[in-house]
Amino acid sequence: MVPLTVWLCSDTTTGGSNDNAHRTGTTNPARSRATSAALLICPQHRRSVGRELARHLISTCTREGDVVAEGFTTSEATLVAAADLDRRAIALVPHFPLAQHIGTRLRTVLTQEHLGRVQMRPCRPDQMARGLADHIGDIALVIAAPPVHETGGRTSGNSKRGCPACRAEVWMLTSQQIGLFLAAAWRVLRPGGVLAVTTTARHQAGRLIDPAPRIIRQAQRLGFGYSQHVIALRVPIDGDVLVVQGGPADLAQLRDTRSRALPPVVSVHADVCLFTKPKAPHDWQDGVTR
Repeated sequence: MVPLTVWLCSDTTTGGSNDNAHRTGTTNPARSRATSAALLICPQHRRSVGRELARHLISTCTREGDVVAEGFTTSEATLVAAADLDRRAIALVPHFPLAQHIGTRLRTVLTQEHLGRVQMRPCRPDQMARGLADHIGDIALVIAAPPVHETGGRTSGNSKRGCPACRAEVWMLTSQQIGLFLAAAWRVLRPGGVLAVTTTARHQAGRLIDPAPRIIRQAQRLGFGYSQHVIALRVPIDGDVLVVQGGPADLAQLRDTRSRALPPVVSVHADVCLFTKPKAPHDWQDGVTR
């Protein structure tokens, strides 16, 4: 059994962590545009790796000056959190429209000094070792939240047309990259480095699909040690009550209490699997434990 931890990771704002408009109520036109741009990302992708989850991961698994890498990037959350915590960060964003969107957000919410700590590279997740060739064996933390089609499920068909992350996901639908991504993460991580994979169990076609066991098996075959399981609560807590807020789409699904139909599905948490690359060189070689 691995250690189990619960983190409170509710993001109460849509802007970046430096967004003073949310903190002070000031009306800065540039920040207002940034907030509007952030809302282009659909709720599903805003929650993939939110700002608070990224801060937890980076502060727990790295030290100041370390390098953090992210695959399957859907927003600026990890880059902003890393810059705020005095880390360097590289996000893999092969889809140019999504990179443009994230770049706009970064230039709005980060200072010039912090911008120097982050970058994006036009590289698919399965090509991470090639895209980070100058950081092989140097990365302290790799973060990823693979999309549904990468973890044994299929897309719901409800992609938001205005969401840059949805368009990027559809563009990459034919590429099954999770296995190659895990192997590439092994190569770029330093000994003792951490791989953090975020997943969410879901119902599809009348059955529960939990991607975590499959990912754990694949990672362990490569030589990773499964070191910790984190339950990341995505909703605020008021006392001992989870505050679940329903949007218009959720309210439209409300049913008669006497109905036998399943109630609306509300995602309140994500599962985060933390894997560690062994420190001792004699324990591993080329992604296979001896």
